Amino acid sequence: MKALCTALILGFLVLRQSGIAASEASDPWQALHFLEGTWEAHTAGGGAAAGALGWYSFTKELKGHVLARHGEVSGCQAPREFDCQHTDLLYVYQELPGQPLAAIYLDNEGHVLHYEVSVPAPDTVVFLSAAGHGPQFRLTYQLEKGVMSGKFQMRAPGQKDWNSYLEWSGKQRTP
Repeated sequence: MKALCTALILGFLVLRQSGIAASEASDPWQALHFLEGTWEAHTAGGGAAAGALGWYSFTKELKGHVLARHGEVSGCQAPREFDCQHTDLLYVYQELPGQPLAAIYLDNEGHVLHYEVSVPAPDTVVFLSAAGHGPQFRLTYQLEKGVMSGKFQMRAPGQKDWNSYLEWSGKQRTP
């Protein structure tokens, strides 16, 4: 009888621990934790926003049900056609428990993009819009050696190659 009780208790503890581990492993927010904080954004390469400076922050909001990115260009010396007063929002959410994360992007120019969210490697996240009649968009963040790099890319319908529209990098201002 004592052996049976011991086996039941040990079995319960093993099941409980595996349940805890499974719930941690299935926590979709854990893989995005590296994004949290306020980051500098120094644009690179050519294009309309070359040399622009800005910042963005990722914070958990709505009791942890949303990861929100707020972004703003703070110092911009770009051609007249580039909006140096650019601000945008990105909300990452899970519509229902067990479903993959999704995101919606909105900006002061009226753009709205819906993304699927994937984490192809640790400290890397990819936001991918659906392929359709118009261009497809991909937004990638990667943290390496304390520097967050980002790319916003587009792909025309029927094309296989991605073209970078904007690339940036910077260190974290605050955790």
